[in-house]
Amino acid sequence: MSVTQQYVLDTYRARQLGEPVPPAPGAHDRRVVREWRDHRAFRAVVAERPARGRLRLTLDRWLHPRPRSTS
Repeated sequence: MSVTQQYVLDTYRARQLGEPVPPAPGAHDRRVVREWRDHRAFRAVVAERPARGRLRLTLDRWLHPRPRSTS
């Protein structure tokens, strides 16, 4: 059963029982992603790591490798 079919079935059942209709699939995706990103930033700060720019720094290291010193 697809997500859309499950939503239609849940909506039908809710209306039959006089309950509030559930939110449509994907209705809160942006909020969930924003909260997940904020939580990751919070955990980075608690772990004493930079909260921003980690992906960019990693990509920079991969794309522009620096020669290692052989001391």
